Amino acid sequence: MKQLYKLVNLDVRRRCWEAIKSAPDGYVVTIAEPTRSLDQNSLLWPLLTELSHQLDWYGKKLTPENWKDLLTASLRKLDVVPNIDGSGFVALGQSTSKMTKAQFSELIELTYAFGAERGVKFTEKT
Repeated sequence: MKQLYKLVNLDVRRRCWEAIKSAPDGYVVTIAEPTRSLDQNSLLWPLLTELSHQLDWYGKKLTPENWKDLLTASLRKLDVVPNIDGSGFVALGQSTSKMTKAQFSELIELTYAFGAERGVKFTEKT
């Protein structure tokens, strides 16, 4: 806790203390690193769409959502469990909406690197 205290500047500490003091009884004040930005999220989806248009994954075309699940599972080294009907597997993953900006940046970099290794041509607008 002391390390975090030293890293945060005085203005941030003051604003945190004000938030804590002004919270109604019974409320919990959470101080956390900011989650992904709208710009980051807006960049990811065109990249995933490019992957879905240009790549097959083990003979299958994946949707952008499928690519997001695959890449986030890979990034976080997530566990896989059998599907409830035994017909396949499900990655137990982390929602991108809960990722920090730094984690989301890692996901974008992984997406670029993964695509580049496989010859994906990302368009100018991405």
